[in-house]
Amino acid sequence: MTEIFGILAGICTTVSFIPQVLHIRKTRNTTSISMGMYIVFCTGLALWLLYGIQIQAVSIILANSVTLVLALYILVMKFKLG
Repeated sequence: MTEIFGILAGICTTVSFIPQVLHIRKTRNTTSISMGMYIVFCTGLALWLLYGIQIQAVSIILANSVTLVLALYILVMKFKLG
């Protein structure tokens, strides 16, 4: 049951990034996005992913892998578009 809660929490937090990714793809505008926040956030996600791998927690691995990809997309677009 604990793993189910982890998976549900991961789905909620991961899905929350999709509207931002779609907005950036549509508008090509990242001026209101904080580069510093996304650099720190992506670093934290990478560390959570490493932690999940070390303790073999599927919910942590899946959620942080997908969220890291979405957050890195946002960060890369911030670098490209300013």
